[in-house]
Amino acid sequence: MFSKHPLPRTSCFYSTTPPTSSSPHKPESLLVKKCIFLLQNCGYSKLKLRQIHAFCIRHGVPLNDPDIGKHLIYNLVSLSAPMSYPHSIFSCIRSSNVFTWNTMIRGYAESESPEPALQLYRQMRASCIQPDTHTYPFLLKAIAKLADVRIGEIVHSTVIRNGYDSLAFAQNSLLHMYAACGLVDSAHKAFELMSERDIVAWNSVINGFALNGKPNEALTLFREMGLEGVKPDGYTVLSLLSACAELGALALGRRVHVYMVKVGLTDNLHVNNALLDFYAKCGSIREARKVFDEMKERNAVSWSSLIVGLAVNGFGEEALELFKEMETEELVPSEVTFVGVLYACSHCGMVDEGFGYFKRMKEKYGIVPKIEHHGCIVDLLSRAGLVKEAYQYIQNMPLQPNAVIWRTLLGACAMHGHLTLGEYARAQVLKLEPGYSGDYVLLSNLYASEQRWSDVHVLRRKMLRDGVKKIPGYSLVEFGNHVYEFLMGDRSHPQSDQIYAMLAEITKRLRLEGYAPHTENVLADIEEEEKENALSYHSEKIAVAFMLLKTAPGTPIRIVKNLRICADCHLAIKLTSKVFEREIIVRDQSRFHHFRDGFCSCRDYW
Repeated sequence: MFSKHPLPRTSCFYSTTPPTSSSPHKPESLLVKKCIFLLQNCGYSKLKLRQIHAFCIRHGVPLNDPDIGKHLIYNLVSLSAPMSYPHSIFSCIRSSNVFTWNTMIRGYAESESPEPALQLYRQMRASCIQPDTHTYPFLLKAIAKLADVRIGEIVHSTVIRNGYDSLAFAQNSLLHMYAACGLVDSAHKAFELMSERDIVAWNSVINGFALNGKPNEALTLFREMGLEGVKPDGYTVLSLLSACAELGALALGRRVHVYMVKVGLTDNLHVNNALLDFYAKCGSIREARKVFDEMKERNAVSWSSLIVGLAVNGFGEEALELFKEMETEELVPSEVTFVGVLYACSHCGMVDEGFGYFKRMKEKYGIVPKIEHHGCIVDLLSRAGLVKEAYQYIQNMPLQPNAVIWRTLLGACAMHGHLTLGEYARAQVLKLEPGYSGDYVLLSNLYASEQRWSDVHVLRRKMLRDGVKKIPGYSLVEFGNHVYEFLMGDRSHPQSDQIYAMLAEITKRLRLEGYAPHTENVLADIEEEEKENALSYHSEKIAVAFMLLKTAPGTPIRIVKNLRICADCHLAIKLTSKVFEREIIVRDQSRFHHFRDGFCSCRDYW
């Protein structure tokens, strides 16, 4: 069940000898009582705790006494001291009770290395110490950190056998464990079986849905929470903002913002950082900046969130200016900050400056570049059209390139027409992530642009033979408190006739502006008219038509797309923003596109 290697019984690093003859004599029981009193009243002060420990050693108090050891360990764990310290004391206690075992399990569960908590639990059972109602919540917290669902299920069955499954804190720990292990449906099933559910239970499942790619389910559960009269707290708000950001549900997130103001959460630094991140991920960068400017307290996360937000939304110059302000404020940038800075340089085509920031990150701030930073450099070179230089950089990287980096190079090859290098990049991706359909599409685009239709068909047959299924593209839009999803050629909406009529009207007006469908990359050797029809019904075009139909003139349109926007849709939406005088924000798989007056913030890197 757990590791069979018990924790080492380390020797005590303090004296357990009786006091010397020169020491003032006091009965041992009085000294023990005095030390316990001091430990109970030290106010969780590290300095006082060390002084009491020194007093015990100096006066020969037997620190292997269970009561002394219990209080020392409890105070050390509560102060988040390194676990080697309380463990040394624990190893010398003559006979630890269940409280001390639980405290040790709790300490490891809350540390960066939770594995020993499982080993302690095994030793506890072997020592014939019966776990109580507090043991399992601490143990399950450690399992959640380790994301070991197999052990979690074993402990779950033990909780049921011991009759603790009806206790709220045990149930809540089980919900958190399943959600942390990615089994949010199991967490929801356990949640549904609970007779009484407190705010912790609701938050555990809502957050589980939000973090495991099920934002719609998170919002649905939040509505149920309101119907049952449970008031959300700061943790609920964090989960909701995460779900709204995933869906691009700006209106709903704004209502969460209003609720924050109403209940006084606007001074909470973590909640404000989540709000800033939400607005940035919804493409509403002005509102993100407003939140940042109004924050009474900011930390490095606040600055990094806005720098990254500006960069991915296409405001590279502003991101770099903000980074300069951050340095002026003498705040230390993090690894995440430099991801935003390098991405901003990539967006602005600032190759030399990008390498300069990369060097500064290493030399001035001592940050060892991670794979994400190397990926930004590859993207920087690729966007600048330096595809061969990007390949050379990958070859000389100190880290093993992952699929994302090879995929970035493959995309650049498709964009700039480097067929041989594109085939090599796709072969490398295939070794690392063989089942991703987008890579086949990128290579197919390369073949199609060269009119190599036989190679396109060979590639498609290989996809079928290998069981690779093309991920269906979808686009999400928010309207009237609902998030609508559209697929390619989608006619499931009750107003599909009106939507397709609007789509025809859009195409008609765009042609008057000189629009010609970008048919080069349609992956089939078919007639030009058939290619144009295939392009007309892409999900993002249907989403734009729906929003033009339903919203007032001048209202911005926001779309979240799960795949990379194609060249034709990019061109068509760019012209639509001009013809219909709308700002259209599209968040696709790789970046934001802010379309306005016939221009795009990506500077037509397409």
